[in-house]
Amino acid sequence: MSFGRLERTTALPPMSDINVTPLVDVMLVLVVIFIITAPLLASAIRLDLPRTDAAKALDTPAFVTLVVDKTGQAFLNEQPRSLEELARQLAQTARQHPGTEVQLRADEAVPYGKVVEVMGVAQKAGLSRIGFVAEPSQPAGMAVPSGG
Repeated sequence: MSFGRLERTTALPPMSDINVTPLVDVMLVLVVIFIITAPLLASAIRLDLPRTDAAKALDTPAFVTLVVDKTGQAFLNEQPRSLEELARQLAQTARQHPGTEVQLRADEAVPYGKVVEVMGVAQKAGLSRIGFVAEPSQPAGMAVPSGG
């Protein structure tokens, strides 16, 4: 132990590598911001378009109504049809208008298998756009009328 002499620790050498982690963090935040704001900027222009009778849509979406009642009877546009007639009519509709939508209404008492069978007939005919139609449920405060 000598007096007047202090021990010095050697300092760490300067770091020569660039720390990329903060750069990546900032870039990811910017990407998220751009992903969120890009759709908002595309539809930000508000226009009051002029009105004219000539601007009506030429092709209104065509649809056929397909109903299956409690007994399992199929109806196409309010006309009763057997499965063979139904397949023939739907195939003809698909040939004439390939984008036709089928609006399927089925009674809740109809077995699931019958609904799937009717859907299969429509799909085999070439109509793959099938929409299920249902009644809206009663609001919670509304009383259901009793049949008495």
